[in-house]
Parts: sequence; structure tokens; C-alpha cells
Amino acid sequence: MPFKIGTLIDGRYRVTARIGHGGMAEVYEANDVILKKAVAIKLIRENLVNDPINLRRFQNEATIAASLNHPNIVKVYNHGTIAGVPYIANEYIKGQNLKETLDFRGSLPLSEALSYMIQLTNALYYAHQHNIIHRDVKPDNIYVMTDGTIKLGDFGIATSKSINSDLTETKEIIGSVHYLSPEILKGKTASIQSDIYAAGVTFFELITGHVPYEKDSPVNIAVAHIKDKFPSPKKYLPNCSKEVEKIIMKATRKNPNERYRTAKEFNEDLLEIQKRPDLLKEKKSFFAKIFGFK
Repeated sequence: MPFKIGTLIDGRYRVTARIGHGGMAEVYEANDVILKKAVAIKLIRENLVNDPINLRRFQNEATIAASLNHPNIVKVYNHGTIAGVPYIANEYIKGQNLKETLDFRGSLPLSEALSYMIQLTNALYYAHQHNIIHRDVKPDNIYVMTDGTIKLGDFGIATSKSINSDLTETKEIIGSVHYLSPEILKGKTASIQSDIYAAGVTFFELITGHVPYEKDSPVNIAVAHIKDKFPSPKKYLPNCSKEVEKIIMKATRKNPNERYRTAKEFNEDLLEIQKRPDLLKEKKSFFAKIFGFK
């Protein structure tokens, strides 16, 4: 049931344009006639309304995201149904997601990637403090505003201890295989540490332009996450500093108990580097300094 331009939803949201669509939803720009501001309206795709799993995932996103209020998380203002079809009214994001940014630019300078990661770990720590595990942290779900602020969105497969749903408690392996932690791929329940792993993979991708395991099939990628050594970012970025490498390697340890215990710890290490720009530079060895090696 596509919206026509000019449609008024719930007596409040006047549709002004169709923005696009994803796997689960059609997205429209609308004007909130009460607050006089632009919002994005997500409408579950018509062919999914009768699919109970996708319907509940859509409703799950609305319920969980609406409970969060953080500057680095896409804000959900309202949700409801129109003609029996669920919709979500959320913050209108002007800008690209980080996947689109990477597709265009290849990779990002360390200082820019660091700013985004500090914001991302802030968002994750806030969500985790509210007993919510995102489960789908990746560049596709991180939106960049024109002022450099990032917003974490797409909470469709998130889990919440305070919102009881057998959908959110499932051990089914869902998410994007390039960012899934070894324990998730072994069928374990999602945790703070699995979000931290995905954030570590995201950091790796932002500065190198590559995902860690570029295999020919999802199965081989999954096996690599479980068995293969996590590659150093120096594989693609030879001048990557030791401190940045250490942060990525700690976030992506195979054993979740060896990763950062919290997103706040991850955030603090990132902030330490931001305070000391010299730590972003590769330190040359004694011989390199003497003989001028690059």
C-alpha cells in the first residue's frame, strides 16, 4: 500500500516524498504538521505484512528504538498502523550511511574514522546500559549527518531483556556474516561482546576499505571468523599505528572474554588516541630514523 504524496498519516504526518526502500520497508519523507519538522516514515512492505517473522521484527524495531534517547541513535518519535499496516515515524537523516561513504571514498582517514568510532561506542554503551544488544552493527546501519554526527539505526533484530519477545531471544544466526562474532556463528546468544566484535570489524573496514575475511561464500567467511587469525589492519594500511592496531585486535579477539568488557572501555581507548594525535602515526624504528627508511 504505497503512500501517495500529500497523504496525511494519523492526522499528523503529511507525506512529501518517497525516499527509497530496503528489504523490509518503504521509506518516505513527511512533514510533522504539529511539530513543523521533517520526519522519515518507514512503512513495512506490503508483501511482508502477512509474514509473522518480518512483521514482528518491524514491530520489534519500533518498540526497542522508541525506548532509546541518545544523540548517536536514530530517534523514533512514534509508531502505529495505517489501514492495518505498521509504520514507524523516526528522525529524518540527511546524509549517507557509512557503507555508501566507503563505496564512494574507498576508506577513511584515521582521524575521521576515530571520530565516528567514538560516537558509535558511545551509542552502544548507552544501548547496553539499557539492556539492548543491537546485533547488526555495520557501516550500512550507521548514518552520517552533514555536521559529522553519526547515528546508529536499524534495531530490527536487536534483543532487549526488558521487552519480552521470543523473537529477540532466538539463537537463530541472523545478521551480516562479515560482522558476526565467532560465538554467534557457533550458535551462542548475542551479548555486549558480540556488538563490540562487530564494532571492531567496522573500525577495521573504515580505515582499510576492506572487511577482514574476503572469501567466496558466506560459509567460508563464517569459518574464517571462527578459525582464522584476525588480520592486522597493516595488511592494507602499512602505516597504521600500533595503538590503533591494538584497539582493533582487542575488540576482535576470538574469545569474547578477552575483548573489551564494555563499549565504554573501547570508547576510552579511542578517546586516548584522539587526545594524542602522535599515537595515530606509525613509529619508525631506530634504524629507519638513522638510514631514512620509509
